Amino acid sequence: MVSSFAGKVAGRWMPVFIGIELTNHCNLNCPECITGSGKMIRPKGFMPISLFDRILEETGPYIYNLNLYFQGEPMMHPGFFSFICLSEKIRTVVSTNGHFLTEENSEKLAVSGLSKLVVSLDGMDQQVYSEYRRNGDLGKVIKGIKNVACARDRLNSSIKLELQFLVSRYNEHQIADAERSAKEVKADLKLKSMQVINSQDAGEWMPSDKRYIRYKNAGGKYAIRNSMPSRCLRLWLNPVVTWDGKIIPCCFDKDADFVMGDLKNESFRSIWNGSKYNDFRKKILTGRNKIDICRNCTSGMTGVRF
Repeated sequence: MVSSFAGKVAGRWMPVFIGIELTNHCNLNCPECITGSGKMIRPKGFMPISLFDRILEETGPYIYNLNLYFQGEPMMHPGFFSFICLSEKIRTVVSTNGHFLTEENSEKLAVSGLSKLVVSLDGMDQQVYSEYRRNGDLGKVIKGIKNVACARDRLNSSIKLELQFLVSRYNEHQIADAERSAKEVKADLKLKSMQVINSQDAGEWMPSDKRYIRYKNAGGKYAIRNSMPSRCLRLWLNPVVTWDGKIIPCCFDKDADFVMGDLKNESFRSIWNGSKYNDFRKKILTGRNKIDICRNCTSGMTGVRF
């Protein structure tokens, strides 16, 4: 948005991209995920469908893209398909670890109106897959991917299937295999660099290909490879709503340390255009590198896939 680059803080716009966390519960124990690692401090729960309905009622006319995921596994929500049904008129994306893609669920997804399903596939054999997707079952994930592909083809669905591959030193030798697997099910393959919770852990995961490395080694310490320009479109375009109705600046605020407002007490518009949000935008424009969640952010980074 022009406002971000022009240094304009206040305005009367509404966001066009929104991330909504259906739940922050997860069935896996991924070590560099704040949920899976057990390092999340904020409470866990499931978003009430009534809250979701209210969010869409207020923001729906403005939204171009809706991501129904943040922390946690969205398909663990008992009312998961009710959320998909309510958002069918909006371009909606779900990202899943793939363990709940039964034949029945895959058929429901195929006819749901969901625009895109992203499935995490971070290894091509169980040993490599388990380096990151701990407590996961690769066989179940691959079967789930095939279930979705079959349902898509049989029901002539427009759903897009994307396989996501977090490239690390453990799995980079399997990229070609992942490409072949994606082609077999007519899916896109997205190769991504890994984000780590603590920068000192980056060395354990970094592959040899610099295109997939977010971090640089500076005297034995790792820091993100980002010049950190004092601007960020996310603050003007793309908020995230946690399962309990907190609005946070972006998807890098994993533990909701920077709550801009609570939808239990305020409207979305009043929070989005409120003084607290505008004060935070001003901090981004004057010293983004001083804000904790920004120090691990890829916004403004070049030469790296994320």
